[in-house]
Amino acid sequence: MLSFSQFPVSLFFFLSILTASLAANCHVNDQSGLLAFKSGITSDPSGILASWKAGTDCCTWSGVSCGSDNRVTSLSLSGQPEKNQILSGTISSSLSKLKKLNSIYLTNLKNLAGTPDFLLALPEIQIVYIENNKFSGHVPASIGNLTQLYALSFLGNRLTGRIPSSIGQLTQLSQLKLGDNMLIGTIPNTFSKLKSLSYLSLEKNQLSGSIPNLFSSLRELRILTLSYNKFTGNIPTSIAALAPQLRFLELGHNYLTGKIPDFLGKFRALDTLDLSSNRFSGTVPKSFANLTKIFNLDLSHNLLVDPFPKLFVKGIESLDLSYNNFHLGTIPSWVTTSPIIYSLKLAKCGIKIKLDDWKPKTTYFYDYIDLSDNEISGSPIVLLNKTDFLVGFYASGNKLKFDLEKLRIVETLKDLDLSRNMVYGKVPKAISGLQKLNLSSNHLCGQLPPTKFGANSFAGNDCLCGSPLPPCKP
Repeated sequence: MLSFSQFPVSLFFFLSILTASLAANCHVNDQSGLLAFKSGITSDPSGILASWKAGTDCCTWSGVSCGSDNRVTSLSLSGQPEKNQILSGTISSSLSKLKKLNSIYLTNLKNLAGTPDFLLALPEIQIVYIENNKFSGHVPASIGNLTQLYALSFLGNRLTGRIPSSIGQLTQLSQLKLGDNMLIGTIPNTFSKLKSLSYLSLEKNQLSGSIPNLFSSLRELRILTLSYNKFTGNIPTSIAALAPQLRFLELGHNYLTGKIPDFLGKFRALDTLDLSSNRFSGTVPKSFANLTKIFNLDLSHNLLVDPFPKLFVKGIESLDLSYNNFHLGTIPSWVTTSPIIYSLKLAKCGIKIKLDDWKPKTTYFYDYIDLSDNEISGSPIVLLNKTDFLVGFYASGNKLKFDLEKLRIVETLKDLDLSRNMVYGKVPKAISGLQKLNLSSNHLCGQLPPTKFGANSFAGNDCLCGSPLPPCKP
């Protein structure tokens, strides 16, 4: 028998390389499944899959991770469409060969099409984020068989059909995100079994019917977003059970009716409440005074009436009460004293103030201010000249009277609407940097600077001239 010292060096070296190679390379099924995925990609302009080459170890490929047995356990490909980091093509069902896959992230790839059916053949899958692509078809009817799922997201695709009731079998599920698709029908009552759920996103679909009264068992829920659907009826009473921990409640842009329930005032952890663009009527509950941690409140475009309760927030970030039947008279003191507000929208809220007299605690963070259709007089110059990052200012249909040339138009400003006021003076050259402009129905005069805006932006003034209006007289 040969001793170690007598072992042929060349043979020993060959066997060592072979052993190392076999140990390092991923499983043949995983490699073929991934290469089949790549073969379905018709365009990869930024080379996301450039490292995926046959004959190399797929455990070293970009976006691929393997376990100790060299089986692929994770696939993570994320694009940045603004940098042309996208994938075009159709996903291959051969990904079902990756039997040890426990997480898949295919996000923001923009033009990646296909269906999610391949997931049904992945018995160990726990995390699925297939977001902002072009996946179509239905949410698989038997998705409930993947009982190890912890997170399931098809956000931002083109899925159609109904939400399968089998999702109720996913009792380990913490996140369920089906928003921004084309789903129809109602929310299955089986959702009541998802007792571990902390994040439920169904917004921007075509879901209808009433919001089911099943939230009493979803005690872990922190985020509930159902906006931009066709839900009808009242806010279900079982939502009251979420009061101790719910942070985000977004029900805007539906067809909900009735009064805003008093129990919402018990949601002391609430950060964001969006009930906008529904048909809520009556008064806002006095219990809203308890919402001391609310940062984003949107009640706009409803049928709400006076009185609006006084809030005791430490600092509101975003407030929209526009287009109800409020007669606030003034801008609420808790808004004026807020140290961090960035978006204030109080259009048609019955405000009767002189804008020069309004002295908010801070103007630094403002990016949107909408005071349209009120009875506000005076000038916005002092206010706006203190804003360095303003993006939009809307004040049409008021009684503002000031010299437009004295208004500082910051570089960040994109939208300016001062129509139907008493603004005078000349139109400054700085308006050329805006994206949207409406100065119609004022008292402006003189030759217009070079502009990309149409005649409607300047119609109904005293004596403006020059393109796109008629030429100035010599």
